[in-house]
Amino acid sequence: MTRTGTTSAHLRRALRREVPSTVGLLADEHDFSAMRRYRTFVFDDHTTYLRQVEALLRTLATQGGHTTVTLFDPEEFEAYCAETAIDPDQPDSRSRFTAHLATTGARVTYTGQPLATLLPELVDTAVRQATWEYATTVLATTGDCATCGKDIGRAAFERAARLLARLLDTAGPGTHHLVCSVPAADDQLLAVLHVDGTALPTVVAEEPAAEFTAVLAAGIALGAPGGLVLRTTTLDAPDRLHGWRLTGGTLTPLTEAEVFSAYCTDARTGEPLPPEPGVEHRAGFPLVPDPDDDWTTHH
Repeated sequence: MTRTGTTSAHLRRALRREVPSTVGLLADEHDFSAMRRYRTFVFDDHTTYLRQVEALLRTLATQGGHTTVTLFDPEEFEAYCAETAIDPDQPDSRSRFTAHLATTGARVTYTGQPLATLLPELVDTAVRQATWEYATTVLATTGDCATCGKDIGRAAFERAARLLARLLDTAGPGTHHLVCSVPAADDQLLAVLHVDGTALPTVVAEEPAAEFTAVLAAGIALGAPGGLVLRTTTLDAPDRLHGWRLTGGTLTPLTEAEVFSAYCTDARTGEPLPPEPGVEHRAGFPLVPDPDDDWTTHH
């Protein structure tokens, strides 16, 4: 190879490291089977497909570029092709859709993690994004209060943020794991928040806190009978479990017996479950009320 050719190849490799890659992934057998109806989709079984995807990811990583992985949804792909008037049975159509997902879909960065680790992370990210989109849509479309004229969604979000702040202030030191559950249509909105309260001030990640607050706010705005549970871990002590019922725009503490029942009952079958060792079930603690925050008076 000439000096000029060597230089050109080197420059192309350097440029390749600056071009991002996005891989659309069919995460489960159902989605994989849906794509097999296309003649140009060459894979016959999901296991082989996943193995080849992982090999591709490793190859891209060796080239030094930035690679993200996104969920490839066949139904969304079909709708995208219809909307953009392209043939779904063409590889370049799948490529265009994947590029579209790179800016709109749930995605995670590939850093060399095995697919067995990446897949659950990707699915969790997709669920969180869908939950966030649903909750924010609820808050944006609830309209104004007939009594006070305020935007119900905005007021509910502000109230949820105050409730979360008061709960964390009262919870004290420890590592806190919060779960908020709100019924919505035929599904259940679920948000999870991890909080480091081992040192002051309490450390709360901004994006997860916003997602959690939006779900709590959606429950407030809809008047839905949701719930919130808190698990606190501290050194040299059993984990503590507390619970609240979302009602009337506020969090009402559950009794110790109600918390025990919630944790020790199979949600699917209703059958009792043995209590988890090293865990204390406690009543939810009351949250100090804000005198200027009477939701039921104004909504």
